[in-house]
Amino acid sequence: MSAEDVKGPSAMAAHEDKSAFGFVMAAGLFFVVSGIYALVIAAKLQYPTLLGSVSWLTYGRMRPVHTNGMLFGWLLAADMGLIYYLVPRLCGVKLWSEKLGLATLALWITIILGAVVTISLGFNQGLEYAELPLWLDILVVIAWIMFGINIFATVAVRKYQQMYVSLWYILASILWTAFVYLVGNFATMFTSGVNQANLNWFYVHNAVGLIFTPLGLALGYYFIPKASEAPLYSHRLSMIGFWSLAFVYVWTGAHHMLHGPISQWLQTVSILFSVMLMIPVWSLVWNFFATMKGQWHQLKDNVPIKFLMSGTIFYLLTCFQGPMHSLRSVNAIVSKTDWIVGHAHMAVLGAFSFFAVGGAYYAIPRMLKTKLHSQALANASFWMWLVGGLSFFVSLWIGGFLQGLQWNDPSIPFIDTVKFMQPFWAVRLIGGILMFGGILIFFWNIVATFTGRADRPSEAL
Repeated sequence: MSAEDVKGPSAMAAHEDKSAFGFVMAAGLFFVVSGIYALVIAAKLQYPTLLGSVSWLTYGRMRPVHTNGMLFGWLLAADMGLIYYLVPRLCGVKLWSEKLGLATLALWITIILGAVVTISLGFNQGLEYAELPLWLDILVVIAWIMFGINIFATVAVRKYQQMYVSLWYILASILWTAFVYLVGNFATMFTSGVNQANLNWFYVHNAVGLIFTPLGLALGYYFIPKASEAPLYSHRLSMIGFWSLAFVYVWTGAHHMLHGPISQWLQTVSILFSVMLMIPVWSLVWNFFATMKGQWHQLKDNVPIKFLMSGTIFYLLTCFQGPMHSLRSVNAIVSKTDWIVGHAHMAVLGAFSFFAVGGAYYAIPRMLKTKLHSQALANASFWMWLVGGLSFFVSLWIGGFLQGLQWNDPSIPFIDTVKFMQPFWAVRLIGGILMFGGILIFFWNIVATFTGRADRPSEAL
């Protein structure tokens, strides 16, 4: 599978993993906090006056704190920590600079705390996923440069010359993230109207497609073969997935503005490339499923594999929905409805969070040279998350589609469509509570693994 498997565990004995562990732990804490915000927001859909007299607890303040917390406080931080773990192992060397890694962690925590404070106080640039004030955007750029230098320098001094597919995704994503973030948070300042909307949706869609997708797939390509102890099915197929993703995804953002005031040719191009996304998606899913051939029995007891393969299925569903609701006829029904909310949550909290949690359950015991605190709790976190997530996603898909049909009927007052959604929002809240229970159990499990590491020594690396 990789040079690591050839060399054996002795080649990895010098890994310190301080930066890797610090990022994952900080991400887990922000995950819990963002989950609390999520529950309050979901409850407000049922009880609109809940906490309504407190300005920083209003829906308009809490929602961007939640989204930024989930995307950058939890998911991106977790991805960064797991990348600090796997890149040195795929290169056969230590992380280039643990000091730089820890400095990046300190700056990242400062950014997330700054985001919570500023957005809660009402400082908001009013653009989706780009709400942070300018000075925090600048700090994000500095932190990403620090992260990129550490990873590129580690790869530059690698002992294993063959580059495994995870490295391709990681290195490309560092560059793609820089470009996408600069466009979404800086270039939008010099535009207005439709042009600004174009740039914003380029950023929003590619934040998922060129930041979280390649980082998540890099984790999947590493941790699925490692956790299952089976070689990757096909390196050639992984390269087809990588290059098709690189070529296709960047053109898809405009499908969020179908039937809007943008050129018909741009709408058509976005639809075409959205449908072409099935190429990288199917190549990856086939590769992961073929890797698991003869290993499916591990789903019974192997918790990392449960998360990773469930994440793969969620990824397939997400990337089937995307091309389908980019079609004009479907988009006319589901655009701006709760269908999109369910779709977006499945991508972040289903596919890519499942990859991150599966990777964390595999990596953290090896970072600490110990055993996981509790396999039973890990299994419980999986089932609570899965059942809660499916309840959440499916209720919004069904409700959102019916909501869209009602919106297209001018005889139905808008307020009636809001009342119609209340039962679906109730299921969303119940599903969210179950998911949050899974998040709490996950975080407690990794904290307990750290605090009790001396009682459970292990040679596993």
